[in-house]
Amino acid sequence: MNCSPLSPGTRRRLLHGQAGPLPAPASRSVAIFISSTVSDMDAEREALQSTAYPEVQTFCQKHGLMFEVVDLRWGIRNTEATNHMTTELCLEELDRCRKTSIGPAFVALVGDQYGPCPVPTRIEEKEWEALKAQLTARPRDLELVARCFWRDENAVPPAYLLQALGTGEASGPEEATLLSALRSGAQEARRLGLISQERWYRYHRSVIEWEIERALLSSAVGDHGATVFLREIQDLNKHILEDCALRMVDRLADGCLDTDAQNLLSNLKGRIADRQPGVLKAHHLAWSRDLVNPKNKAHARYLKELGEQFVARANHQVLECLRELEAGRQELAWLYQEIRHHLGLSAEVNRTFCGRQELLTQLGQRLRQSDGHPHPPLVLFGPPGIGKTALMCKLAEQMSGLLGRKTVTILRLLGTSQMSSEARGLLQSICFQVCLAYGLPLPPAQVLEAHTRLVQFFHILLHTISSRNFESLVILLDSVDEVDSVHCARRILAASQMSSKGPPHRLGLLWTAGSLDTIQQMLTDREAYWEVKPLSGNQGQEMIQLLLSASRRTLSQVQRDMLWASLPECGHPGRLRLAFEEARKWASFTVPAPLASTAKEAMQQLCARLEQTHGRLLVARVLGYIVSSRHGLSEAELKDVLSLDDEVLQSVYQDWTPPSKELLRFPPLLWVRLRRDLGNCLARRPVDGFTLLAIAHRQLTEVVRELYLSGPEKAKSHGVLADFFSGAWSQGIKKLITLPLVGKPLNLDRKVAPQPLWFSDTVANLRKLKELPYHLLHAGRIEELKQEVLGSMTWICCRGLSGGIEGLLEDFDLCAPYMDCPEVSLVREALQLCRPAVELRGMERSILYTELLARLHFFSTSHPGLVGQLCQQAQSWFRMCPQPVLVPLGGFLQPPGGPLRATLSGCHKGITAMAWSLEEKLLLVGTQEGMVAVWDMEEQQVIHILPGHTGEVRCVEVFAQGTHAVSASKDQTLRLWDLLSGQEKFTIWDGGSKDPTESQTWSLRVDEAKKVVYSASGSKISAWNLETAELIFRILGDASDPWVCMAVLASQATLLTVSQGGVISLWSSATGTLHRRQRLSSIKEDTLACGVSVQKRGMMVTGSSMGSISLVSSEGDSLLEKLPEAVGFLVVSEDESLLAAGFGRSVRIFLADAQGFHRFLATDLEHEDVVETAVFGPENNLIVTGSRDALIQVRERCMKPRASNPFLDRTGLTAVSHNGSYVYFPQTGDKNKVSIWDLAEGEEQDALDTSNEVRCLEVAEQANLLFTGLVSGIVLVFPLNSRQDVMCIPPPEARKAVNCMALSKDEGHLAIAYDSTVLVLDISPGDPCPVIDGPIYTFYTQLPDTIASVAILADCRVIYGMINGDLFLYECVNSKVFPLEAHGSRVTCVEVSHKEQLAVSGAEEALLCLWDLQVCKWKFEMSYTNSYCIGVQCACFSKDDKYVYAGLKDCSIIVWSVLDGTLLAVQFVHAVVNRIIPTSNGFIAPSRHGYLIRERFQCPSSRISQQDPLKNFKKAVWMVKSRQREELAAAAGALQDLRSESAQGNESRSNKRSQVCLLV
Repeated sequence: MNCSPLSPGTRRRLLHGQAGPLPAPASRSVAIFISSTVSDMDAEREALQSTAYPEVQTFCQKHGLMFEVVDLRWGIRNTEATNHMTTELCLEELDRCRKTSIGPAFVALVGDQYGPCPVPTRIEEKEWEALKAQLTARPRDLELVARCFWRDENAVPPAYLLQALGTGEASGPEEATLLSALRSGAQEARRLGLISQERWYRYHRSVIEWEIERALLSSAVGDHGATVFLREIQDLNKHILEDCALRMVDRLADGCLDTDAQNLLSNLKGRIADRQPGVLKAHHLAWSRDLVNPKNKAHARYLKELGEQFVARANHQVLECLRELEAGRQELAWLYQEIRHHLGLSAEVNRTFCGRQELLTQLGQRLRQSDGHPHPPLVLFGPPGIGKTALMCKLAEQMSGLLGRKTVTILRLLGTSQMSSEARGLLQSICFQVCLAYGLPLPPAQVLEAHTRLVQFFHILLHTISSRNFESLVILLDSVDEVDSVHCARRILAASQMSSKGPPHRLGLLWTAGSLDTIQQMLTDREAYWEVKPLSGNQGQEMIQLLLSASRRTLSQVQRDMLWASLPECGHPGRLRLAFEEARKWASFTVPAPLASTAKEAMQQLCARLEQTHGRLLVARVLGYIVSSRHGLSEAELKDVLSLDDEVLQSVYQDWTPPSKELLRFPPLLWVRLRRDLGNCLARRPVDGFTLLAIAHRQLTEVVRELYLSGPEKAKSHGVLADFFSGAWSQGIKKLITLPLVGKPLNLDRKVAPQPLWFSDTVANLRKLKELPYHLLHAGRIEELKQEVLGSMTWICCRGLSGGIEGLLEDFDLCAPYMDCPEVSLVREALQLCRPAVELRGMERSILYTELLARLHFFSTSHPGLVGQLCQQAQSWFRMCPQPVLVPLGGFLQPPGGPLRATLSGCHKGITAMAWSLEEKLLLVGTQEGMVAVWDMEEQQVIHILPGHTGEVRCVEVFAQGTHAVSASKDQTLRLWDLLSGQEKFTIWDGGSKDPTESQTWSLRVDEAKKVVYSASGSKISAWNLETAELIFRILGDASDPWVCMAVLASQATLLTVSQGGVISLWSSATGTLHRRQRLSSIKEDTLACGVSVQKRGMMVTGSSMGSISLVSSEGDSLLEKLPEAVGFLVVSEDESLLAAGFGRSVRIFLADAQGFHRFLATDLEHEDVVETAVFGPENNLIVTGSRDALIQVRERCMKPRASNPFLDRTGLTAVSHNGSYVYFPQTGDKNKVSIWDLAEGEEQDALDTSNEVRCLEVAEQANLLFTGLVSGIVLVFPLNSRQDVMCIPPPEARKAVNCMALSKDEGHLAIAYDSTVLVLDISPGDPCPVIDGPIYTFYTQLPDTIASVAILADCRVIYGMINGDLFLYECVNSKVFPLEAHGSRVTCVEVSHKEQLAVSGAEEALLCLWDLQVCKWKFEMSYTNSYCIGVQCACFSKDDKYVYAGLKDCSIIVWSVLDGTLLAVQFVHAVVNRIIPTSNGFIAPSRHGYLIRERFQCPSSRISQQDPLKNFKKAVWMVKSRQREELAAAAGALQDLRSESAQGNESRSNKRSQVCLLV
């Protein structure tokens, strides 16, 4: 096969979709054709089959190649092998192998037999006349030849066809006589110069010489991929007349030696040696009477050497070809292969295209007329087989001519390749082609990871092309009504609706569809639909004539009349093509049967004809297996599957026994014959780099299901396929079978391909991954499916790494309708919850194992079967992991089965507005960047990106039964959208400031009855007509008291507004006239921030900047709830039974009651960033929230029983005691109390009253003390064993809040830091509680900035960091301060190592510094940055001081090596951790999600070199700066001198104010 890269011209032509010579399709298969005589090489072929082929197959699989051996003489009788039709099939298969195989393609086994010469099956008319003239003198020979060859005038030019010579052995003598007559006639014709030497040779050439000639000796080919193994028996000529020798050479019918054949064989060997000596591999054997006896050691040694040489030669040829492919590897080869595939199919269709010129011209005119104006896609529709695909292909070919200018044409025949069958793959390939064709930047990796971003990129891409002076772009999508493509079409439709403003529009989009049910919901413009009607009678006849001419055939007048009589609707192209497939087989002497009148009958007729020729069982199984497969079967796979079908094998070997006693295979020749008769009914589709067979006609698929896959046959078919893809009978495992002629069970090896999950460390078995779950499911083998697939971490990991999270979820969704298994649902939900981690970090083993173990561990005891098994498998993998890794020791990520159903990501910026289309199950999402995305919530995929806004989208409103929406943005525009098509109806400029940073509250309300949309922003309300976009009225209020809420009271024809100052105003909704005003009595010092009307209850709910939620009615207003932060938004459900209040990072849910509302959920809904909006789903079962971190969380309203109740901390001020048994945190809603949470019980055990707001917490684990730093400056100390005994540490100054605290590692000292003051206290043992003395030291800084973090050593040295990044070491004993090199931003944490020789500091710029405390210099600067990271949150040393564990604000935990600063591990934990506490082999860390992370850090003693924990992390970089040892040593000496000097003058300087600190 050709390994050279595409030329620039070819690449350009492919990218522009232009017709022309196409490069050969890429191949990922090794197909070796085996050429040999039938009986002479039985032992050699069996030896290769037994040992050599499996070795080469394993080698190929490790390189991602599929291996196939084509030995058409294996498993059949001699008469079948020498059948005159077999020669043609052999040569066709040989050509296929040479065309597609990577590396070896042809192997000949040449011994001492030349083999029989087949009778030519076809003699051209001119040659026939020459032969006939020479046979006139021999009337008997002439009569025989005339009887055996019939003239076919339907061939162009006419030819004579060989007729059947009888069956079995009876045909032998007659065939020999016929061949002899032909040879004599040819001999004389050659002598007279009537035929050429080559034509004469046709009558003397054996099958093996035909094959060697085609593969090696033809001048057009070289020796690439060919090998000839030559067996030479020494002294054979001396024993040539002995019986044992005669069995190894050619013999005549009377048993004598065939000297002519031996001479021809000798001549053939000589030609090979002369022409291609490099392919010859000779084996010399000494003569022996029992040479072919299996017990002959010399022969056994020869067979072994042959096998070894075959393996070495084949593997070498594969490697050589792979090297050539790599050297000439085309960048983005997958894209060019995809384009080539569709253009290739199009070129085939266009060869016989006829008619439709008028329609083609009209379509071209429509596209030209639409140029410069926005227009929807054009849809070509009609019944199946009417010619829509052919028309689309012709359009692609003629597009530039139809438009009259240069055009980039993108053609995709959906469903004919893997990428065109999947929404994401289709969109990706189109984006890449468009970018390359126009020279635009390709989509970056982070865009390809999330479908939402890919859709947005596609929209921007088309908008760029349509607004610039580029060549026109036309996208042609065939068969968008296919099931797998509907969502695809919906997603692309939105991006095709361009704005009419700006330069002329240069985009066209055409679809074809058979069914319009789905498309008409998306595309309502009737002018977009173009019906493809049947061809006229003349056009139908023209099409048949074109097809016949292309195949060099014609029909007699009688046959032509009968053809048209059978086709009353002769304008149906699909039916015409089926009729042609039958008619092309008619010879002029054939009396055809009447053709079927419908497509279904034609397919039934085809199956009946195939059954007559090949047997019903074989036809049923071959077609049944192809139809039953999920994506198709390769030829190698199909032959393996047939070899596992006992019924097929029993049918094949009912009249003869197989050639081997050790192995049993299906004879490949039988398949090749059937494949040839199937013709164009088989389609070849590229899937995962392989070429798979599929049924080309939908009607044939339906007939096959009806005839061969009804009842138990369907499960049986899937069962055999499941056996094959599971590898149940591979790797030497034998399978019992009873053959008719044997009569007893035989245990034989079927030699089918092995099916491991991984062929090598990097090559996954994609075919098994995609096919096995499907077949296990439909075979009814549910338990096996659960154990081997859904409950196997190895499978899940392999599937995830090779197919992404989408592929994994696809498998679980495939099985869900057939399985009622809670455990499977838990695993599926856990995978769904993994999405954010996978999109952030990329798919890798440690991610999957961590995510699943940390989520499913909660259920390992309650669900031991499948979930428990997965957890055990994950733990086993971690134990064997060769890389540094953090190992979860329990569940700490949000578990499945809880309220969180999914986290949706993909938007680039924060979520600002949401609305739900309940009827259409769509979710509208507005973002900070001005984008409106439409999510299909059943698929959880974006189907539309609605462009246009240039400022932040502030609100969206859905109406018209969920089919339309209006959005309002800070760019002062309103845009009306059709949600089904994604098309913008109109834009309204609402006036006012264009400043996108202007802080305003926005509201939108739609009155469908009056067809009015009301928009409120700041102190302005505008009313617009929904149909004309005309302004009806505008209300201008008090600019100093802007409105925070607007509602439409339709029943009262009134608008209601509420201002920040608490003024309620009522206006006429028809004219905007003010009715009355009223001030809320409860609003005094507070200001309102938001509000929402509850019309059914006649009340309003308001939220204030101080966290108050109030109910307002005609009877007055009352406080509903006091939230800890300002109320950001209020939302009610459609039926007004639920209320959501957003504050900070939380959302609180309330349920309506007789008095108003009461709190519904015990816990608030949490995000990691500020929540901007929320919406209730259908029937209030879902609550969807969106936050500034661009994440959308979908939760169930009905809380399921939790596997583990998270602790309810929302402050991040957590402390842990008793090795993680108890967690302490300020009580939610009352920060004057500290909750004590029992993790084992999952509930609050007690609460400590501190009487003041808690600012920080510390636990002395050994002393059993809890230190609580308060906003008043007091530190309360609670003994954990007797909490009623409270000690109080007063502040140095009144009302100075405690900023932070720290304990020394021996818990002997406590440091308390205020803004600029630090107290150091001594902690000593006591009874019943430890004694706290001091402060023994008090010092304060003279810096304007405040202390942000602090750490203390056992010798009373204090390290403290400031909010500006400064860092200091203060020696309390010497009253000396040492400035350390400053960070660039706030110091968020300072920690000391356990041996107190090192310290680590972290800052908001994501920098960690490792300090050598002996020299007060940093040893390493470790920076870690990515597109999400915003700094370090906390850090600590491991117990042995070898590692630093750090928690980052991007919700990840990292591990650094203290020895060399290497980044060892990164783990995304979905929540910020505020404290990390080391354990003997890892750490525990409370997260903001309310779970305690408990992990073991596992680091092999010899780490694998070049390990990069960020290899899949998007836009992540880590760097280490180290200081030289000499520099550290010099600094140590200087510091020692400074300390000595300080010690000598300590007495006189003890009260002197230093440059930085003052001793109090």
